[in-house]
Amino acid sequence: MKTSTMLGGLIGSAIDGADGDDGTADGALIGAGVVMVARVVVPVAVTFAVGWLALRGLNKLVDSVLGQRPSEA
Repeated sequence: MKTSTMLGGLIGSAIDGADGDDGTADGALIGAGVVMVARVVVPVAVTFAVGWLALRGLNKLVDSVLGQRPSEA
């Protein structure tokens, strides 16, 4: 188990235990799950954003070299 997953579990457990209503195991599982999901979602979101910005920059470059394209209506 990675350190970040354990840290997420500890933080989730601490947050869940702050109210004092029940045990902290469910908060630890949720915290570890959030870290596991974020480990996949964050790189995908960053890759999408970089690709979108590159495409936008490429379109501006093409427009500046070739002139404005007629809008498709």
